[in-house]
Amino acid sequence: MSSKEPYALLKSIIAILLVILCLIAANWQYQRGVDRHAKNFKIASNTKLADINLDSLSNFERNEWRTVKVVGSFDTRHEVLLRNRYSNNGIYGFEYLTLFVSSDKKFWVDRGWVKAGNRATDRPKVPGTPSGDIEITGRLRLDSSLPRGSFFALPASGDLVNNWNLKAKVKTENFYIDLIDGQGVKPENPAELPELSDGPHMAYALQWLFFAGLIIYGRKLIRKR
Repeated sequence: MSSKEPYALLKSIIAILLVILCLIAANWQYQRGVDRHAKNFKIASNTKLADINLDSLSNFERNEWRTVKVVGSFDTRHEVLLRNRYSNNGIYGFEYLTLFVSSDKKFWVDRGWVKAGNRATDRPKVPGTPSGDIEITGRLRLDSSLPRGSFFALPASGDLVNNWNLKAKVKTENFYIDLIDGQGVKPENPAELPELSDGPHMAYALQWLFFAGLIIYGRKLIRKR
């Protein structure tokens, strides 16, 4: 005479919910992998394109990571140092940004990494900035990748303060430029391209599918017993 499994319905419902959660997690990791692959393809493709004049572009999102040229001048009244940046050798420092003004645009230019001072209150040594109109060359970046908030930056000139927000202080375009070269402003440590790796997202997606299969298999074993 067979005995009825206690709480069989409850166990099945829990197993189904766990399987659904695993499938959701698998799909999330899969979509992250797809998005990252698309981003890597875009970076690899656009960095190989010929240089173009910034003023001739209309779709900045499609042309992100492309090398552009633009004529204008730096506004040294608006400079910031982004905290928590490290060199290739693991040395602590800052990312140095200066506002750039062209004929009809204002945007930030990332002038590369600079080493921090000996103490937290010591201002780092930043490269000089030429006056007047110059031509610069750099990679176009959307400002969605630029850090936000008052916690990350401090002015490059004046008193050290923590309350500084790039977008709140100056109205700029929805892009910025990673400086590559320019007349008297070529960075010693320019912003580097990201590593073009698809990462572990697809493997994680398969892992979650494997977990879902284990749950189904485990539920069947419990029913047999």
